[in-house]
Amino acid sequence: MACKFENNAPVGQFRTWVSDIEVKSYPDTRRSFLPRLCNHCETPSCVPVCPTGATYKREDGLVLVDSDKCWGCGSCVTACPYGARFINAETKIADKCTFCAHRLEEGLLPACAETCVGGARIFGDLNDPQSPASKLIAENDVSVLKPSASTKPNVFYIGLNHPEIANGEIEPNTWLLDLERNMDDVELTFKGASND
Repeated sequence: MACKFENNAPVGQFRTWVSDIEVKSYPDTRRSFLPRLCNHCETPSCVPVCPTGATYKREDGLVLVDSDKCWGCGSCVTACPYGARFINAETKIADKCTFCAHRLEEGLLPACAETCVGGARIFGDLNDPQSPASKLIAENDVSVLKPSASTKPNVFYIGLNHPEIANGEIEPNTWLLDLERNMDDVELTFKGASND
């Protein structure tokens, strides 16, 4: 929710979301919750397909969209193996996680990392071996999503012990996304409380 408030994403569209993945079949089920977002890849597949140069990679590694150059063709959306891009329903241009570039420029953390009460989202400079993110990567068994895409993602997961998830062989349940997308049609009524 911090991302939606910080970046004002339209209803039903998300720059970051958490997938609910069922790893095994009943009765031996196990659920994993997998944060999903732009991976700010070393070799992003979205950059070379952009016909206007609107999608670009900064020197600091952030992959961004220049809203003045984007015409909303969707080539980058199709090229992203992580499903992390979308055409914004309001602006009609490509949108995605920016790691809150505007916050980073002010010396702040991305909104998701700043507000994660469980401390599950750690942000830092991977080129600095002393950064908390670099230390976690060095000290843990980490995974990336869809390594076969050869994009060299810069989002790492600790405890993703199921290669079928990392490789994209298991599709996430999207019940929460589907629920929010349909919230336009929902009217809430509270019983038992009255302002009379």
